[in-house]
Amino acid sequence: MSRLRGTALRLTVLVGESRMYRSRPLYTEVVHRAHAAGLAGASVFRGIEGFGASSVIHTARLLSLGEDLPVAVVAVDTAERIRAFLPRLEDLSGLGPVLLEECEVVRFGPAEAPGVDAPDGESADGESAGGGTAGGAEREADR
Repeated sequence: MSRLRGTALRLTVLVGESRMYRSRPLYTEVVHRAHAAGLAGASVFRGIEGFGASSVIHTARLLSLGEDLPVAVVAVDTAERIRAFLPRLEDLSGLGPVLLEECEVVRFGPAEAPGVDAPDGESADGESAGGGTAGGAEREADR
């Protein structure tokens, strides 16, 4: 599997933590769609305080009800793959702003620090123990 390096596009989808799609959190649906689309990776970050279009401040402070905190789903891949993914978000109601930012990937993959074990089934370079890509599927860009 070749590594994502150089110029890339970062997709950030902002949602309220309490937003649901069918029976699961909306941010989970975005991550699962990104995974199904074969994007290089996606992560969810939970905010501790914020406000959006409603102008109501939501906070995780002890004396406040930590309801509907801001959540950011961040995915990074090539510009072509991120832009091809955007239509998969169109049917999701409740999304906040969807942001695109050009970025530069300087390292991609697990840490290779001495004494740090790679996740089970992976070597330190991120390849699966049996060779090939994790999950057995090759990305078209990797061929």
